Amino acid sequence: MTRTLAFHPAVEAWFHTTFTAPTTAQAQAWPQIQAGRHVLVAAPTGSGKTLAAFLAAIDALVRRGVEAPLPDETSVVYVSPLKALSNDIQKNLEAPLVGIRAELLRLGYPDVAIRTLVRTGDTPQSERAGMRRRPPHIIVTTPESLYILLGSESGRKMLSTTRTVIVDEIHALAPNKRGSHLALSLERLAALTVRPPVRVGLSATQKPLEEIARFLTGAASPLADCAIVDAGHVRHRDLAIEIPDSPLEAVMSGEVWQQLYRRLAQLASEHRTTLIFVNTRRMAERASRHLSELLGSDKVAAHHGSLAKERRLAAEQRLKNGELTALVSSVSSDRRVPSPPSCSARAGRTIR
Repeated sequence: MTRTLAFHPAVEAWFHTTFTAPTTAQAQAWPQIQAGRHVLVAAPTGSGKTLAAFLAAIDALVRRGVEAPLPDETSVVYVSPLKALSNDIQKNLEAPLVGIRAELLRLGYPDVAIRTLVRTGDTPQSERAGMRRRPPHIIVTTPESLYILLGSESGRKMLSTTRTVIVDEIHALAPNKRGSHLALSLERLAALTVRPPVRVGLSATQKPLEEIARFLTGAASPLADCAIVDAGHVRHRDLAIEIPDSPLEAVMSGEVWQQLYRRLAQLASEHRTTLIFVNTRRMAERASRHLSELLGSDKVAAHHGSLAKERRLAAEQRLKNGELTALVSSVSSDRRVPSPPSCSARAGRTIR
């Protein structure tokens, strides 16, 4: 095998057995992250942005673990504005971590066990207590949970060893109060560590890139400290506004609602997966019930913040597995749910 990546042989072997070649975003981001620079990656969905951020950090952990057993300390903090995406990321990390351990064994290197943990509002108290006793090497969290960790002595102690911070969907945070809140948390985190962590920002929709880069690195850091990887983020979009045949009124009649549900069911039937976003949790349940009558009770599910964690995770997994025709989500809960990896512009549809 011809070596083309500046990774540990086990990491590189796993990559080449899994992928044909790095994407543009990965090839440009990895050297910058390994050089210790802050990096902002702008690339379309499905271009490997997440792996672009994680693999360099995982490689650093593998190299340390081969030299000596990894200490029980946190090295990577992944921050997402979405709890659903946080759960998704932890599951997606399992494949590379398991694959790299297998390559270490095959190549005769010492075993390196890299542990991950999700810390959000859904995390049980038992897992939170276990995290304090034995910190994970990679922690997956949200801006709010990161703030809570920084507010406790045990959390600050755990985070003081952080070397890399990954901010996903950064465009959803930069322009609002959650972004201001996160910016303060990132500065507090940097003040805890011996050396400020490398910051990696990810998103498919960022504009202007220079302003997002300034948000990522902080006002005190020169823009030149941040490498901007612009792999293109323009995709074809099929946008349309549709209204029922009957006249719209301040209070919609049952007839209008039935027309709406029938049209939604028709659109869902024409696509592999359909995400339907509504304004309230009550509407999510109501629309889900009516669509179930048209599409089948096992083909439609609701997703909102009032549902138990187990039910939300089950709905997300069924969506990714292609078991659901439609998922109705409240925008007031997790804002969005992850699309299945196989969902293309032609195969999937999002309706608001």
